[in-house]
Parts: sequence; structure tokens; C-alpha cells
Amino acid sequence: MEKIEQYRTYIEQIIKDYGSVKPSYGNVDVQILFDHEHDHYQLSSIGWDDDQRIYGCLLHLDIKDGKIWIQHDGTEIGIAKELVALSVPKEDIVLAYHPPYKRPHTGYSVG
Repeated sequence: MEKIEQYRTYIEQIIKDYGSVKPSYGNVDVQILFDHEHDHYQLSSIGWDDDQRIYGCLLHLDIKDGKIWIQHDGTEIGIAKELVALSVPKEDIVLAYHPPYKRPHTGYSVG
């Protein structure tokens, strides 16, 4: 359980760091969504840029079966690399945005 608590802390800090940067265009808010009960974590953008609707997910992570599942990663660096830099083993990270048949070739967990 201690490992899961550490993973929650890492995920929340990374999302808060990305969420602290307001987009340089339009009237766009960044929303940080944490569901601690079900271990879902998300960072989204919502608003308007002139008459263009802005809505999208930058990051979506879940913790399932003791592993961090990266459902979506819209960062340039790659959140998996950031998690590894924080000492999360690659075998505890699932790149869920890749189909299952590709996951064995990623260097991360298959699920």
C-alpha cells in the first residue's frame, strides 16, 4: 500500500505542475481532476479561443493492480519518463494508449 500512496503522490505532483501553466491563447481553463476513491487522475483544457471551442485531455492516468496505467499522454517529454526519473520501475508503468500487442516492445509493462 505504501507503494501505491507514493505513486499517487508522484502522479498528483506531475499533474499539478502541468496544471499550473495556463495556455497562452484564448480564454482557456486548465482543470485538474483527481478521483482518489477509484485512482483516476486527469488534466484537461476547457474554454474558448475566439469562436473556437477548446476541450481536450492532456493527461489521463489510472492506478490499477499496483501499476500506473497511462491512458493518454499529451506532453512533449512523456510522463512515463518523468515517472521513471522519480524511481517508478518501468515494470510498474503501462502505456495503455498502445494496443496490447505492441506493449511487449515498449520497454514498459504489458498490463
